[in-house]
Amino acid sequence: MLIACTAASFAQDAANPPKTLITNVNVFDGNSETLTENASVLIEGNLIASVSSGTLEAEGASVIDGGGRTLMPGIIEGHSHLALSGVTFGEVVSGLASYQTIQSTVIAEQMLMNGVTTTRDMAGEVFSLKRAIDEGTIPGPRIYASGAMISQTSGHGDFRLPIDRNPGLGGPTPTTDLKGAGALVDGVPRMLAATREQLRLGASQIKLAIGGSVSGPYDPIDTTQFIPAEIEAAVSAAEGWGTYVTVHGYTVEAVNQAIDAGIKSVEHGQLLDRATLERMATEGIWLSIQPFTLCSEPNLTPQQNAKQAIVCQGTGDVYTAIKELPDLKVVHGTDIFISPGPGIGVSEQVEQMERLLDWFTPYEILKMSTGNFTELLQLSGPRNPYPGDLGVIREGAYADLLIVNGNPLKDLAAVTDRDNIRVIMKDGVIYKNTLE
Repeated sequence: MLIACTAASFAQDAANPPKTLITNVNVFDGNSETLTENASVLIEGNLIASVSSGTLEAEGASVIDGGGRTLMPGIIEGHSHLALSGVTFGEVVSGLASYQTIQSTVIAEQMLMNGVTTTRDMAGEVFSLKRAIDEGTIPGPRIYASGAMISQTSGHGDFRLPIDRNPGLGGPTPTTDLKGAGALVDGVPRMLAATREQLRLGASQIKLAIGGSVSGPYDPIDTTQFIPAEIEAAVSAAEGWGTYVTVHGYTVEAVNQAIDAGIKSVEHGQLLDRATLERMATEGIWLSIQPFTLCSEPNLTPQQNAKQAIVCQGTGDVYTAIKELPDLKVVHGTDIFISPGPGIGVSEQVEQMERLLDWFTPYEILKMSTGNFTELLQLSGPRNPYPGDLGVIREGAYADLLIVNGNPLKDLAAVTDRDNIRVIMKDGVIYKNTLE
């Protein structure tokens, strides 16, 4: 049974919130390597009120008998692009923004039905989508929005045609800027303006492109982008609003320059050396990494695939180092984008999680996709749209929960096979329940 949720169903009486009692489940709390067996969990409104290793009673509560299945936190996606998924690259750079918005609503619902209850969105205009989800108009995950990815001229976010004049030199505003996917800036004043603009729109964190990319038409993978003063300006503006800067970057030079400038999180990082990873572990810098393990992809150009091969080679090396650095703060993401057709990108979420099995146990993968996020998401400070705890099952945390067949700490298919996910709850609301 799938539960159709409307905005009205989200309304809760603060004085007498609805209660849901989940019984007869084995609990993965998002952090522990062992399950708490035969447990019960009480949800009041949108929060977990109590977790017991025995039985609980709650007068007036709706009861869900888990039947000995596993209760776990909803999956958290570390690096998504909802506004850039379900469409072609041509539609991103020249198509109608309204079509992208429609496609993003489809992808958002499918993401939630994959068990993903929260996502950090790393580039794209998802502020409207986030509002509609939060208001209950459409189903989808919680969104920590970055807004536009801020890039320098010739950087990762520069997708102008060669004939297009630079906007800083009198040229028109790039289409990707007009659609909220990117912000092309050079110099401290424009960096400050771009950062403050994303904060004005409601960004939870700021995203900069500080090094070369695979998809960018102008930036070789080895390039270091922005100068320290520009990155420091973004960090200062973000910190003034109580939040942080995360960066797209692969290489040692680019990432170390950004860390020197005060950033708190690195997206990708597949070409980092051991010394940089050790520095990140010591200084508490987060690594949001994706399993870029395909060294050639048919949808990429020969030039892009040449860069993809370099990143692919480094992925395994960094994963190996992660296993040897227990103090390094790591979360999992997918970086799915430019996935034309409904649902194609969403199926990749499952595939990418399974790729990690070459290096990590199911427990390690799930911890990188749940409990490891709790602290990272709090870095948004007062800009955190969901200031409670996410990614964990404990008293006071948000009730974002899955009930799955089997033990996901032993067999990842308990989560990656969508049919095994029997219950999906987000913010205390049930979106799927196929338990008999």
